[in-house]
Amino acid sequence: MAGLHVEAGHPLSLLDPTAVRRIATGLGLRPTKQRGQNFVTDANTVRRIVAASGVGPDDVVLEIGPGLGSLTLGLLEVADAVVAVEIDELLAGELPTTVAERMPARADALAVVTADALGVTTLPRDPTVVVANLPYNVSVPVLLHLLATFPSWQRGLVMVQLEVADRLVAGPGSKIYGVPSVKMAWYAASSRIGTVPPSVFWPVPNVDSGLVQIVRRPPPATTATREQVFAVVDAAFGQRRKMLRSALSGLVGSSAAASEVLSAADVDPQARGEMLQVGDFARIAEQLEHARAARDVQG
Repeated sequence: MAGLHVEAGHPLSLLDPTAVRRIATGLGLRPTKQRGQNFVTDANTVRRIVAASGVGPDDVVLEIGPGLGSLTLGLLEVADAVVAVEIDELLAGELPTTVAERMPARADALAVVTADALGVTTLPRDPTVVVANLPYNVSVPVLLHLLATFPSWQRGLVMVQLEVADRLVAGPGSKIYGVPSVKMAWYAASSRIGTVPPSVFWPVPNVDSGLVQIVRRPPPATTATREQVFAVVDAAFGQRRKMLRSALSGLVGSSAAASEVLSAADVDPQARGEMLQVGDFARIAEQLEHARAARDVQG
């Protein structure tokens, strides 16, 4: 359908199942599970996501995995600009053409970066918001990388596998509270604000998706670095059923030394990681560094 020109907001400007299949067929594309490729084919779902994201005319949106451009087009209707990071060279090359055909007045507002999102450290513009249908298989590491690498964005809305969404927003005491929950809490407040059924995707996945809203906040006040805190988090959940004094013994050399560190951090040595908030882990990391410094002086 080369030469198709429709204005932003026109019903035809967004992709429908027919358009998605036509573009994919033209590219000879076969979506792969390896890259977690499930493309949104429903314009109403796209507009629902864009509306929920709160994106406005002053926003520069960072989108990860734009695929065939379903969400990209919806974002371009309302945002100042969209920076789209796409690992698939075929898809990255086609995206500007799709936007130029369906939304020509907004073509210059799109910048495509052909790269693995996990390795991106610079962007053509500083994003103010992240909105993305994140690939199922790498959604958590990609999200944490974006939070760590691009501090300019203060809010976001991401679509991930429903199980992952619930893990990201889980609180202490929940059976699904774990490493993703704590690391997310270091950067931001998060909440699940909706679900998306499999039927709006092609190929149709065998699970529901969840919409996670993200709002940045300052990390806990601590002299420990993020890396030091995250090392404690990883150790605490690496042996989930163990008491913290046992789970953290590898970081300090013994269970007794771990108990001392935990007590100094005002944490019960017999507690388990799933009962602690991110601020508790920060205090443990701080006391752990104090203990290491004391050992170095003695040694």
